Amino acid sequence: HVQLVESGGGSVQAGGSLRLSCAPSGSIADAYCVGWFRQAPGAEREGVASIGSDGRTRYANSMKGRSAISLDRPKRTNHLQMNNLKPEDTALYYCAAEEMATYQCETFMEWILGRDEYWKRGTQVTVS
Repeated sequence: HVQLVESGGGSVQAGGSLRLSCAPSGSIADAYCVGWFRQAPGAEREGVASIGSDGRTRYANSMKGRSAISLDRPKRTNHLQMNNLKPEDTALYYCAAEEMATYQCETFMEWILGRDEYWKRGTQVTVS
């Protein structure tokens, strides 16, 4: 699997913003899907947003309208800008990716949520 390093989490007051970043620690193919997911204590893991290496994005209802995912193609790094944060956004946020044809990114979030092997470090976001 693609090894990734998340950064940018922290503590913020309600209404504030945070920008999470995710970079591969090794190589990654030209075609891939990458997304952000989160898990609050006692809750199931859920998708937030995804982006394909072709730049097409998809947003889950969890933060639709308050988040924006972007891709720095040369660096293979993606960013999740989160605005108007709410206490219910408090969670451990994970970045996960898989090398696959970009047409598969349409269902990437649902596909990867069903697998246990992708959830490693994460970055904590706390909104008070």
